[in-house]
Amino acid sequence: MQLVGDDVLATQTGKYAGATMISGFVLNVISQWQLPNGASALAQGSLSAVQNGGGQLTSSVSTFASVSGGSHGHPGDSGANPNAQARGGQSVGVNGVSQITQVAGDRNSGTNSALIDFNNSALTLTGPANAPSASASNSTGSVKAGISFGSNGVNVALQTPAGLATQTIAPSNGQIAQLLQIAGNNQQVANALQLHLQTQQMSASMLRQLGVLQALQNRR
Repeated sequence: MQLVGDDVLATQTGKYAGATMISGFVLNVISQWQLPNGASALAQGSLSAVQNGGGQLTSSVSTFASVSGGSHGHPGDSGANPNAQARGGQSVGVNGVSQITQVAGDRNSGTNSALIDFNNSALTLTGPANAPSASASNSTGSVKAGISFGSNGVNVALQTPAGLATQTIAPSNGQIAQLLQIAGNNQQVANALQLHLQTQQMSASMLRQLGVLQALQNRR
């Protein structure tokens, strides 16, 4: 690691988004699991916040969870392998974004994806408005889906006979964690997170200030 002095930093150029430029955001999270017997689990939710002209912040949240399908035959229909193990990912702690995929089996598909961009026209996911949590389960409790938005952050979890999928956002320690653990065959699993930042139009006075600043920089 090499220290960088003020003289070097003073000559650096580029663009960045200052805190005053961000007027709102839309956060979408979704986790889904498809088992080979036709059973599926889904948990998704959206949190949006926007600053109005008076500087007041308004927010809304929606969540949805479902478990459906699946044959009622022997346990092997789920593709789970009781002799396979995928574990240890829960103990990993990272300040920032972590994406962990652990697989023990064949012909599986698992993806973790996270996107952060600037988008003033982002859409929220479908779900009941002002519902901070949702959960679902099959009749035996072997397949579960749940999601919750709370003061401690966001938690998404899918549990199946062939493993689990989780997403956790913990603002208190700056962590975003995506975890897939698959112990079986022919499983299709995905975690996805999208954070769309919204910006407000610059005022005339701000544009004038930037113009003066650029003119002064060009005279150096």
